[in-house]
Amino acid sequence: MAGVNRPLRVLLVDDDALVRAGLSMMLDGIHGIAVVGEAADGDEVPAAADAHAPDVVLMDLRMPRVDGITATRRLRDRRNPPEVIVLTTFDTDENILHALRAGASGFLLKDTPPARIVDAVRQVAAGDPILSPRITRRLMDRAAVQAGAYQQSRAALAILSPRENEVVVAVAQGRTNAEIAAELFMTVATVKAHVSHILGKLGLDNRTQIALLAHDAGLA
Repeated sequence: MAGVNRPLRVLLVDDDALVRAGLSMMLDGIHGIAVVGEAADGDEVPAAADAHAPDVVLMDLRMPRVDGITATRRLRDRRNPPEVIVLTTFDTDENILHALRAGASGFLLKDTPPARIVDAVRQVAAGDPILSPRITRRLMDRAAVQAGAYQQSRAALAILSPRENEVVVAVAQGRTNAEIAAELFMTVATVKAHVSHILGKLGLDNRTQIALLAHDAGLA
């Protein structure tokens, strides 16, 4: 996450040079955000991350050599990884779920308004996931889960305390830390501590994955 004295550092990953140029022009004109590097394929991402230390990566899905899902997974396996927002034209359920389970903190379509992309960069850098409203609705409407997912997710959540499970449900409902604090009568710092403990206990990377687990378990 960016410190108070420097802008959010953004890395652009897309095999289309025009897309990268458009995003760079848009984001570099925003106060508090700086595009620090670009990559044209997923196999260039590790070196670019080492060179530029981004806070947020805007990641395309389909690239010639290494796709965005694989690149996201490799990034999230690193120590102190950046947040990843997938920015794509392909919004199939399979792509969405694979990207989120790989550790992406957001999933936006390339026709998303520029102001929404800017807000998304700031939001994921602050630790909150972001999804296009259309994608959120599709995920919530997704009735069928893979065989055994319900039982597996229930078993995973069983290791949490009752209070932690309340936080899980609130996260799955899209509540912010402040809203959870007010609803469950605790401080924001306590909510953050609960979320951190939940992520550690369940071996997850971010709040989006908590929400997916809760949905699989039928809790939200």
